[in-house]
Amino acid sequence: MPQKKSGHVTLTDVARASGFSVSTVSIVLSEAPLSQNVAAATREHVRAMARQLGYHPDAHARSLRRRSTQTIGVLAFDLSDPFCIPIMRGIQSGLHSADYLPLVMDAQTQRKLFDGYLNLLLERRAEGLIVIASWVFEETNLLADVRKNNVPIIIVGRDLTSRGISSILVDNEAGGALAMQHLSDLGHRKIAVIRGPQGMSDSEPRWQGIQRAADQSGTTLDPRLVFELPALADPESGFEGGCRLAREMLASGRSFSAVLAFDDLTALGVVRGLTEAGVRVPEDCSVMGFDDVLPARVATPSISTIRQPLNEMGLKAAEHILHAVKVKTSPTSEPSLLVKASPELIVRSSTALRQSKKKGKAS
Repeated sequence: MPQKKSGHVTLTDVARASGFSVSTVSIVLSEAPLSQNVAAATREHVRAMARQLGYHPDAHARSLRRRSTQTIGVLAFDLSDPFCIPIMRGIQSGLHSADYLPLVMDAQTQRKLFDGYLNLLLERRAEGLIVIASWVFEETNLLADVRKNNVPIIIVGRDLTSRGISSILVDNEAGGALAMQHLSDLGHRKIAVIRGPQGMSDSEPRWQGIQRAADQSGTTLDPRLVFELPALADPESGFEGGCRLAREMLASGRSFSAVLAFDDLTALGVVRGLTEAGVRVPEDCSVMGFDDVLPARVATPSISTIRQPLNEMGLKAAEHILHAVKVKTSPTSEPSLLVKASPELIVRSSTALRQSKKKGKAS
């Protein structure tokens, strides 16, 4: 049997090798209803020859016939953010079970690259779009172009329903309250708080939840122990911010027995800053995070945190997009969907009961 010099194995190649017509081979390999009219021996021979040659169907040609690309664009603003990985796995699981191909693109926190990828996805006729927002994500007006082209879109990690875009995110206010309640239950009353960047949509609801739980437990938050991360460029900057703010807490001269950080990477930075100053975690000071990303689980000490059900959020995003594609819903004909996932308290070794004696200035 002559070997192909280049290119993919085609129906013509299978037809030539099997001795049957292209139309017969096509009917058999596509498992069309007419294939039942083809003799069983012929069907088996054609399939065996296709396996031997390594034939795979031409998805592009099939998409032209069906007018369906069977692809969903998945655009992550920053795949290096540990927050994105479990979301991506949930999306892939949901799309794979429906035989849809995710076109995964990483904007690397670059607005220009993000916009360019959005244009490419529209040009490639992706049937839907899932955007994974990192914590430095900025909404782009090009998302409106996606909706104008009648392409279903959903964003994970931000609430953009005010712009008519369906959104999936954790209930940040409930999560902030859970974190504060955990520290209060451990007997901590002098608690330092690191808020998220002012322009980040997650920051305010988490702060509201923290304040609500503090009021309910009779905890007074010292304004001089409330810090705020700047508008940082990448997730690693959160770790650096945690280190710096831990030093500022100690330098303030104010006593505290626990730190509630905006997210896990910031919490890890706080642990580093406290440890370098000789303050032990959790013996001298408890540290609480938010998100439950992998680094929080494998660190020493492991970080107590508020878990976002990231994998489930990704799976829900895939389910929503596939449903929208199936029913061909116009983005302008129905209200946008808002799903708030329930947070979960995860207790690890970075938090402990408040002790009467503390080392250094944390107390």
